[in-house]
Amino acid sequence: MDPKLLALYFVIGGLVVSLVTYFGSQGKSELAVFIAFLPATTLITVVTIYLAGGTGAAVSYAKWMLILLPAWVLYAVGLIFLLPRLGLALSLVISVAAYLGAAFLTMKLA
Repeated sequence: MDPKLLALYFVIGGLVVSLVTYFGSQGKSELAVFIAFLPATTLITVVTIYLAGGTGAAVSYAKWMLILLPAWVLYAVGLIFLLPRLGLALSLVISVAAYLGAAFLTMKLA
């Protein structure tokens, strides 16, 4: 892979994380989530996968995004429920563990 592309991916990812963190910390959660979920991130990812691996790789990536969506929803619901009750660290550990468990289970069943 071209190191210049890796640098570009790093900058784009850093920009997205910075914007999401900024707006989220300013109490503008809806804008932060909008930026985080912006299809531009997925668009860039699909384009780079397509350019590196072709149509089959890009379609497979999109398919797995949908297959792993329930695991991600479990993670988000876990955070919503646990964060006010257990604090940041423990709620993240439990929610990420739930995501990983659901994702691995989903991947085995798919």
